[in-house]
Amino acid sequence: MKIPYGISNFKSLITEGYLYVDKTPFIPSLEETGKYNILLRPRRFGKTLFLSALRYYYDILFKDEFETLFSKLAVGKDPTPQSNSYQILDFDFSGIETGSRESIEQGFNRRVETALKKFLRRYGYNPEAAGVIENQGSPAGKLDYFFNVIGEANIYLLVDEYDHFANAVLGESLELFTEIVGKGGFVRTFYEVIKTATSQGIIDRLFITGVTSITLDSMTSGFNIGKNLSFKKEFNQAMGFTSQEVEGLIRPLVNICKLDALEMMRSLGTWYNGYRFSSRAKEKVFNPDMVLYFIDSFDTDECRYPEQMLDENIASDYGKIMRLFSVGDRESNFRLLEELIVNGEILGRHKGKLDLDISKPFERDDFISLLLYMGFITISGAVLDELVYRVPNYVIEQLYYRYFKKEIELRAQITIENDRIKEAIRQLALHNNINPLTEEIRKALALFSNRDFMRMDEKHIKAVILTLLCQSGVYFIRSEPERNNRYPDILLLERNPFKVRYQFLFELKYSKKKDGAKGLEVKRAEGIKQIKEYQRLADIQQISALKSYLLLTDGSGIEAVAVG
Repeated sequence: MKIPYGISNFKSLITEGYLYVDKTPFIPSLEETGKYNILLRPRRFGKTLFLSALRYYYDILFKDEFETLFSKLAVGKDPTPQSNSYQILDFDFSGIETGSRESIEQGFNRRVETALKKFLRRYGYNPEAAGVIENQGSPAGKLDYFFNVIGEANIYLLVDEYDHFANAVLGESLELFTEIVGKGGFVRTFYEVIKTATSQGIIDRLFITGVTSITLDSMTSGFNIGKNLSFKKEFNQAMGFTSQEVEGLIRPLVNICKLDALEMMRSLGTWYNGYRFSSRAKEKVFNPDMVLYFIDSFDTDECRYPEQMLDENIASDYGKIMRLFSVGDRESNFRLLEELIVNGEILGRHKGKLDLDISKPFERDDFISLLLYMGFITISGAVLDELVYRVPNYVIEQLYYRYFKKEIELRAQITIENDRIKEAIRQLALHNNINPLTEEIRKALALFSNRDFMRMDEKHIKAVILTLLCQSGVYFIRSEPERNNRYPDILLLERNPFKVRYQFLFELKYSKKKDGAKGLEVKRAEGIKQIKEYQRLADIQQISALKSYLLLTDGSGIEAVAVG
């Protein structure tokens, strides 16, 4: 089985025998829904590959290769009349240098010029036109001249990563973002030319991908013809893998290593599943790149899971887009993220339009919508007229804790030493020595207790403890996991492929300093009683080598009490 991790050229996948999860059933659906479509998904979600499939399906130059490329796929068995009937103009705006306005415009200009000249060569237009295009100063000027040259060509326009550079700019400077995207900006004028070309019939269809709608929404009338399909139930599974598709992908690993398929699916589901882009969609989808990374990194000789379940390439991509957490009111955004970490969910409503008009505040629901686009939250239910949002999976949870650690270090003006925390967890895992860990927790709480940015209560102290624990990858860390309708505060469970000597159950109790020794004793009794109740549960009794501790704190000091 050839795993196409990192490969996004559709033709290469098909002709070179790589695995391909068939998403072509959505091609007829796109045709039926409208001519000018936008489908936005988080980073590393298969957008470029989907766009590549569209290109080969619709390009007149690949008509003779249709059988080779599509005969085994759904759309090849029942093609639409539009197949191989267009000249394809495609733009890719990823990787543009964003150091300054000049570098952004130059990079954008080069991408546009390169794509236009490539089109002229591929479809046999007058080569002299390429020289004139080079002499046009702006992206809009190049595109306008191009449309005049090609006349009444029948074009399908594909735009990949339309907002890649704009998101990077927005994370650094709202003013610069507005300057290039707003009225008079070179991005807006470029899309105004595209809009005109659709009205003239030169562009018959277009399909745009990216991460968020902020850039298009901020251009308002500059480009208001696209239909955003991102939250439509019909396209919930257009990108990403369903559970059934993942089951098929892991079947060779299961067979080779004689593994428990259900157990592997549960593990992959916890790490990579959980995305629902429509409140009406019934099934969640997996992040496809994460699943392919797992399969590609799985050691079939020793039948071992990857030591790093989170691909650092993905972590890097998401780390960059986390800069958008500063859009709007940074303090308000931090509180919402804190609420998500502490409570496990938030309530709100996502908006259809995210317009960064300086005359309108960027409010809570705007930020929730942004998080949903980026894949940092997903829809899990509804309460009356509001939706319930949760973190989709363990990968995103880990990224949150990385961010939360950096944010609290910045706010408290401290540095939390990862090496000491990792050593403390090693001592815990191998020797059941909890003292180094409680010492690190005590140091952190002592620093935070004198800062006014964080409330001192049980949930927030728990968030700090989880943030510290998540700096090590040894354990699979569960916060308030459901066990027979009971919810222990923290479970540290063995994580494949690592072998630990001990697993742990932590119950946290907080007593205010004003309640003194008596308050601590009351909480001590409550915590010990709860742990003993957990220990009687069948699910807990099945956890091998389990050690249970009550973590008792007054917000600055902390005591670990072994129970059982």
